[in-house]
Amino acid sequence: MECYFGEIIKGQMNLSEIGEIADKYWKTIPKHFSFVLLDEYVIMPNHMHGIIIINVPYHSDKRNENHDTDVETLHATSLHGSNPDPDGNKNEKMAEISPKPGSLSTIIRSYKSTVTKYARKIHPDFAWQTRFFDHVIRNIPL
Repeated sequence: MECYFGEIIKGQMNLSEIGEIADKYWKTIPKHFSFVLLDEYVIMPNHMHGIIIINVPYHSDKRNENHDTDVETLHATSLHGSNPDPDGNKNEKMAEISPKPGSLSTIIRSYKSTVTKYARKIHPDFAWQTRFFDHVIRNIPL
């Protein structure tokens, strides 16, 4: 676990150039996902924690026209080793298990992709861990 994001000196987190990139693009998430609110977050030397509020009214009988109303946290899937269904419809199968628009997975994938693009200009070996860990927090007043 490389400390790409900075170091702690005298009890204070000092962001590296890559840490500054991670911070900058975290703050822009709501510009790309209008239904997202950001709460507390902290960038640590080799990872970060953040609270993302997916601000979508829940309607049990229908879906919002722009994205699902359920919190979707399916992690990124791989095409490697996927077998097509008996009719040869591999794309339809992948569409069923791929992260859905508006899902937490899509938000995090977009964020990590953007940070990676700029971080690799500084450190070509920059890489995130392959997954993220999530916990759903419900019933928080906004």
